[in-house]
Amino acid sequence: MTNVTLRRAILSVSDKTGLADLGRALADRGVELISTGGTAKALRDAGLTVRDVAEVTGHPEIMDGRVKTLHPRIHGGLLGRDQDADVMAEHGIPAIDLAVVNLYPFEATVARGADHAETVENIDIGGPAMVRAAAKNHARVALVTDPEDYDALLAELEAHDGATTLPFRTRLAATAYGRTAQYDAAVAAWMSREDDAPRRVSAAATLRQPLRYGENPHQRAAFYADGSDRAGVATATQVQGKNLSYNNINDTDAAIELAADLPRDRAGVVIVKHANPCGVAVANDLPAAYRAAYDCDRTSAFGGIVAVNRTLDRATAEAIAEIFTEVVVAPDVDEDAAAVFAAKKNLRLLTTGALPDPTAPRRMMKQVAGGWLVQDHDVGRITAADLKVVTKRAPDSMQMADLLFAWTVARHVKSNAIVYAKDGATVGIGAGQMSRLDSSRIAARKAQDVAEATGLPQSAAVGSVVASDAFFPFADGLLAAAEAGATAVIQPGGSMRDDEVIAAADEAGLAMVFTGMRHFRH
Repeated sequence: MTNVTLRRAILSVSDKTGLADLGRALADRGVELISTGGTAKALRDAGLTVRDVAEVTGHPEIMDGRVKTLHPRIHGGLLGRDQDADVMAEHGIPAIDLAVVNLYPFEATVARGADHAETVENIDIGGPAMVRAAAKNHARVALVTDPEDYDALLAELEAHDGATTLPFRTRLAATAYGRTAQYDAAVAAWMSREDDAPRRVSAAATLRQPLRYGENPHQRAAFYADGSDRAGVATATQVQGKNLSYNNINDTDAAIELAADLPRDRAGVVIVKHANPCGVAVANDLPAAYRAAYDCDRTSAFGGIVAVNRTLDRATAEAIAEIFTEVVVAPDVDEDAAAVFAAKKNLRLLTTGALPDPTAPRRMMKQVAGGWLVQDHDVGRITAADLKVVTKRAPDSMQMADLLFAWTVARHVKSNAIVYAKDGATVGIGAGQMSRLDSSRIAARKAQDVAEATGLPQSAAVGSVVASDAFFPFADGLLAAAEAGATAVIQPGGSMRDDEVIAAADEAGLAMVFTGMRHFRH
């Protein structure tokens, strides 16, 4: 069977967007409408004639609506084939040619923090059962699970004299199975949220936008949202600029996540290049923070991603606009700042409405050959009270503030990570090296570059503090930091050679604290 003329439709939706218009268009084509509770009421309120499901089944809705469409006269109508015509006639089962079904808002219920009982009641049973039945029988039944497809359905009926074609029904069925898979994945994730290692895991996501390509032009790619309301790149509004690329999205996510981790009582700016921060600073106002972040690595900042932790103002926008910037992301942007960026047509401007919560628990998945690695998001945090002073000299209050700042930045830098900081700004970042000594040397070289770019008489690392995302396995990396001019060190500790490293720090006159927590980022 190829083309199927619509004569009868069942409609059962939680999201009633566009429902009345769709019902009216179907009724105008002579399609009989069958519906359930709230959907039937909405259609009747629109002046349409609707046949109740209870009339078809001969059985009332029961158990507060938990059981209404789970009946042979509904599922037989959705699953019946040509060869089942005699059975359907014998049992009074009407053939259903179209199902319009969307599911209880389970994901939204979880997102707003509903209690256990309410969340359970928003696990849909009858809806997914109808969706799977209609999708299985796509040879003769059309199925719409998203209001976004209503216009496509009506265009299909217009193009084919009130009928649907097999290719169209097949596409709808594929979309529907994706939706039920996503729905079940969301339910499973909620049910197993306290389980350290669920037996099975699935990813639930909805297409946000197709992408021109992935990391490289020969790779196909698309961007999906997980349905949560967590502020960030997936929920951001693009105010202006070209479509985001795969790399733009990846870098913007890294930038806004670090911006959200900075102290909220100070203006913070992050500049990211290739998913690594190249400049980070906090200050009393955004323009000062941007200048300090930019000065950390002026070369890498060109073509970078800028994230800020508060509403973007005109002065900061003007400073950002002085060089080529790929993306700017902020919780909000004022009108004057938006006007500045409007003159930069290729600059992509995003607003997130809020900052992501860096402490919110969530699972992270990374694909490897033949499987997935699944772990908790790194929500570990350190305060001054958690630190252990291990050297003869303790850091003073200004050093302590910079140590905690550098530690925050280091947890967002690819391992091995070394971060020099001074006066609330990074002055040298070494990222992603196979040797911690090499990361130390690169960060020191970056600090020297800062001096040359800004006219300082000596390396910007002189008088700085240094953070290492994991312990120093040997004293050489620490000594490289001391030679660069660092005066205090923050690191996890835990090496077999801690005593040797502490002795080297004492000999160099460094203050050093241990966190007892590492932050590898691969």
